[in-house]
Amino acid sequence: MAAPSDSAPLAPSSEADGARPSPAGEGLVRSLTHRQTTMIGLGSALGTGLFLGSSTAISVAGPAVIVAYAIGAVLVAIIAVLLGEMSAAHPVQGSFGTIAHRYLGPWAGFLSRYLYWFSAVVVIGTEVVASALYIRWWWPEVPMSAAILVIAAIVLAVNIISVKSFGTTEFWLSSIKVVALCVFILCAALLVFFGLPDTEASGFANLSDDGGFMPHGLESIWLAMSVVMFAYAGFEVVAIASAEAVDPQRTIRTAMRQLAWRLSFFYLLAITLVLALIPWRKLAEGDGSVETSPFVRVFSEVGVPAAATLTNAVVLIAAMSAANAHLYGASRLLHSLGDDGLAPAPTAKLSKRGVPAIALAVSSLGIAVAALLAFYDVSGLFNIMMSIAIFAVLLVWLLIVASYIAFRRHRKANPEEFTGFSVPGGGKLAVVAVVGVLTVAATAVEVPDMRQAAGIGLAFTAVLFACHGLLTLRRTRQK
Repeated sequence: MAAPSDSAPLAPSSEADGARPSPAGEGLVRSLTHRQTTMIGLGSALGTGLFLGSSTAISVAGPAVIVAYAIGAVLVAIIAVLLGEMSAAHPVQGSFGTIAHRYLGPWAGFLSRYLYWFSAVVVIGTEVVASALYIRWWWPEVPMSAAILVIAAIVLAVNIISVKSFGTTEFWLSSIKVVALCVFILCAALLVFFGLPDTEASGFANLSDDGGFMPHGLESIWLAMSVVMFAYAGFEVVAIASAEAVDPQRTIRTAMRQLAWRLSFFYLLAITLVLALIPWRKLAEGDGSVETSPFVRVFSEVGVPAAATLTNAVVLIAAMSAANAHLYGASRLLHSLGDDGLAPAPTAKLSKRGVPAIALAVSSLGIAVAALLAFYDVSGLFNIMMSIAIFAVLLVWLLIVASYIAFRRHRKANPEEFTGFSVPGGGKLAVVAVVGVLTVAATAVEVPDMRQAAGIGLAFTAVLFACHGLLTLRRTRQK
């Protein structure tokens, strides 16, 4: 691993009492509160997948998918706290990308930021298309293209006004999702443990009645990880937001920990209760529509009128919130690339309110392309983009952990340079994280979708390496 490079200076974090520019003259405005930053992470990680069910993972592992979600929660919690330690020490624009540049080398900063930017743009495209479909569920006469444009315009407007506007909006959107989840969990728990006057409590018999808890064997848990892990993707936005947090050290220290256990709580409890209420084979047959959502079934059981309408409203908010948070993260990483001369110079420019408007606009163009490809599935191109996005998430996680290992060594050798918290046993946890991510990637041996993701993702990564090499060569010749 490369030694820390002086070409990518990182400013250690410092306390802040109010909105102010970020350190090192970056120009970004520190106005995100602790609560807003935590909710931004939840907003990006809690998308429509949880609310409409995880039929693919359930079909692979049956009730044992609960174990896969538990393992995924532990793995993500480890990566989150390791990233939190680095981000608290270096709350800079570009987040893990800039840190990777510093501790692994320029290639790592270039690769991690572009991979994350591309995957975020693809994910936003899917969330925008989903939002449009939810709108058309109420008003089918609305043209799909018009619905996509409306959602994209709303998300862009929220981001472009100011970072405070974004933080406030995302806080409330995520809060609605969290409240809806809590209500769902309470209703489901009522049916599982107590039942209703005319309905007996279901108990947990459904977890073992049809083929047992592990109907497809122990290997099915491993195979389900190829689907489960991406349900947790998006927590990285908290680290990206550290460059605009009012009090980065406190925010990152607590936000990452809270995010890890909240995601674990919501996913594990919701999935367990749903599997207890509904036979797993029925869930595995779900087509991802509003009518087949576990939310609809549970709310209908407890007598909530218009359960499908309520669920559609919740999943619409969930999709818009996820798109909103991912657009924020994508624009900030593209801005940092422009600031480092690794993207077109205009992407480095900030508006008077400290918003990277050009980077937002470029990311929105990507969203438009991804949304159109998602809706029309032009010659399978969208599936290719999704494959790259899946591979990108795993590679970014590996680069984050590799950066942490190099960061940890430098921190031990130069303790006087750092303030803030240090993760106990961080070095050993990093090894566990590397093994965990590689184990998930190894499902490509058995899972066709992961095999496609690995093949296309590696080719895309090779293209990025070539681009970085050409850029480096051009810079060398210009000197």
